[in-house]
Amino acid sequence: MTLRFLTAGESHGPTLTTILDGMPAGLRLDMDAINADLARRQSGAGAGPRMKMECDKAVITGGVMSGVTTGAPISIIIENRDHARWKGKEIDPFTIPRPGHADLTGVLKYGYGDLRPALERASARETAARVAMGAICRQLLAQFGIRVGGYVLSIGEIEACLESIPLEERFIRARESEVNCPDAQASQAMQARIREIISGKDTLGGTIEAAAVGLPAGLGSFTQWDRRLDSRIGAAVLSIQAVKGVEIGPAFENSRLPGTAVQDDILVEGENLSRPSNRAGGIEGGISNGQPVIVRAAMKPIATTLSSRQSVDLADGIPVETKYERSDFCPVPRAVVVVEAMLAFTLADALLEKLGGDSLEEIQPRFDTLKKMRLSDFRLESSPHIWWPE
Repeated sequence: MTLRFLTAGESHGPTLTTILDGMPAGLRLDMDAINADLARRQSGAGAGPRMKMECDKAVITGGVMSGVTTGAPISIIIENRDHARWKGKEIDPFTIPRPGHADLTGVLKYGYGDLRPALERASARETAARVAMGAICRQLLAQFGIRVGGYVLSIGEIEACLESIPLEERFIRARESEVNCPDAQASQAMQARIREIISGKDTLGGTIEAAAVGLPAGLGSFTQWDRRLDSRIGAAVLSIQAVKGVEIGPAFENSRLPGTAVQDDILVEGENLSRPSNRAGGIEGGISNGQPVIVRAAMKPIATTLSSRQSVDLADGIPVETKYERSDFCPVPRAVVVVEAMLAFTLADALLEKLGGDSLEEIQPRFDTLKKMRLSDFRLESSPHIWWPE
């Protein structure tokens, strides 16, 4: 891996911290753009009460001088404003695990005497650090004309109809919607459904689509399982809290169709090869093919609900109902920028792996010489070969 990052911090601790290692020197960072992504993570229908308290801002404490990356690890801190309500306070023990959370598994694994250390670290509050990190990766990709965006495909049973909307226009329209959905009619229905679910003291999940446009062909590899671009994207997106399913392009729909209805024909137009469709989601054989890379994430309804569920008090073994811990009602709209962040990180890593180099000055000329989907970029032979001599 060329790029790597780690996060640290608890949901109600003093700060969240992330360190992004491997970013080349010479990238001028736009802090307003980083903070705009953080604001996107906090806005939209279905957010819980904490979003009204936090106003996330990224503070870079290393790896950047005079606004430009140095090639050293980049450290970012995000203050938790809600920490003031917890600092120095005596807190009752949390001993009743909530189904669907890391409460039960976390305390079993680490042997805590209280559930709170598990829920504090497992919380989706951690994704604020990922969004800040991903915003830097997004800015690196933009240097090479690669654009990453995302939007909501569905919330609950309500699905958007996006076939008539061009891909990049979806990015723009989504930002104009309270639920990050480019389909205005579906957006209104989703907002109404969220209001219903709040009144019913329940939660909603949904699906998110993120895409990268302008990505060159040739990133990733089929030579090993962990170098395949789709497996790397899948792992990154599945690491997001509450995401339980990932597909590249319309993979599950493809599984119900015959092969002739799924494969993307290869056409030639003068010197260039083209594809009339993109059912592969921009990746064939673990390698990007020059079309938009498209990933879809299925997010389950989050487990903390105002309506109690059956559980057990682990302190005395008595069956009890769960106690409500403040949370969202529908995190799907706010999770769009998180999926974008993990996609941007994975693609930036794959791009740097392909190009090599320690600075943008080194990397840019290498990018300019990458092969395109042109007939002149292929060197195929016409003579027979003996591949495995005796």
